[in-house]
Amino acid sequence: MDDLVIRSRRAVLPDGERPAAVSVADGRITAVSAFDAAPSASVVDLGDVALLPGLVDTHVHVNEPGRTEWEGFATATRAAASGGVTTLIDMPLNALPPTVDPAALAAKRLAAEGVCAVDVGFWGGAVPGNLAALRPLHELGVFGFKCFTSDSGVPEFPPLDAAGMRAAFREIASFGGLVIVHAEDPASLSAPSGGGYADFLASRPPSAERTAVEQVVRLAEETGVRAHILHLSAADCLDVLAKAQADGLPVTAETCPHYLTLSAHDASGTAFKCCPPIRDAANRERLWDGLASGVISCVVTDHSPCAPDLKRGDFATAWGGISSLQLGLPAVWTAARDRGHDLAAVVRWMAEGPAALAAVPGKGALVPGNDADLVAFAADETFTVDPAALSHRHPVTPYAGRTLTGVVQATWLRGRRTGGPPTGRLLTAEPR
Repeated sequence: MDDLVIRSRRAVLPDGERPAAVSVADGRITAVSAFDAAPSASVVDLGDVALLPGLVDTHVHVNEPGRTEWEGFATATRAAASGGVTTLIDMPLNALPPTVDPAALAAKRLAAEGVCAVDVGFWGGAVPGNLAALRPLHELGVFGFKCFTSDSGVPEFPPLDAAGMRAAFREIASFGGLVIVHAEDPASLSAPSGGGYADFLASRPPSAERTAVEQVVRLAEETGVRAHILHLSAADCLDVLAKAQADGLPVTAETCPHYLTLSAHDASGTAFKCCPPIRDAANRERLWDGLASGVISCVVTDHSPCAPDLKRGDFATAWGGISSLQLGLPAVWTAARDRGHDLAAVVRWMAEGPAALAAVPGKGALVPGNDADLVAFAADETFTVDPAALSHRHPVTPYAGRTLTGVVQATWLRGRRTGGPPTGRLLTAEPR
């Protein structure tokens, strides 16, 4: 006997968008049927409001424990649920301690226990000196390992040099793990010559990303590790990635809503500052081409908030990070539909792709057996972003005042509507 049936004339399924009814029992999808199939449970009829699988955001900085004043599990996961994200994977920095050993992972899990509105998994970190901790972290269920090729912005998470990357990649490959890389070549970076956005942009040129991506590709070929490029900003890297993929190397890439929807011309304040930076409009359109071709397989937020005082100052001194966890879906949908993409493409980039990247079981698609993580999305409604109405801890976002298309009307986690007591679970990766 089903607990619930949710039906929509715009259900986004793996084979495309069509009318359908999704049956739910014991927190899982039991069937996907015709829209007008006779229900065996209470029915939520969404009519023409789209029904999507819950999004999977594999790039979120929750910052707890240690910097909970920047965000925290309670506020981050409430924002996620409000934005249609039902699963997130927390980055190993900027929490204190960073997730670079089993004790730090235990501290993360303790901080998250019982307060999460959505399901949460964890990345581990690869930093100088923790090579021996990588396998134990893998065995404890982290979804992979993040490393930096350049300064991370926090001293407790230093970058790996070339020898350190090679050693970490070999170790991670030895147990079939995934490495995810902030790829900017430190030799190509410089201090901004002034406090304006043009100065900041010039200090982190596209060549910095391309050089680092080329290094990751070489090491993936040498070690056999599965490697993923985080927050791709420079479209000049697309040909390097396309060739690596054509050669059969296990190298993938993501980009973020701000790189797809904003441009350097928009950068009117430090809410727009992030690393790597938002580039010009021509570069943005080439990233859309990379998505359409499949070279880029995921769109995730890189939600990286901080205390508001760290965003004061100019582009040379302010913290680099963008808050958009609650806004990723409407931001991407607004830009995608303007370029002729449909909701099925957005689901592929923001649910199916990230779930596949991190091998998160039971997530990312409306299919029987998966968790009943569902989103009612009014794809034709518009709204103006009011930062004070967001569930993020701090009302700082570059989308302030923008009109976006697509309103999340409701989110269900394992068949239960979010908004009440937190029911999110802490996830562990399954052996591959």
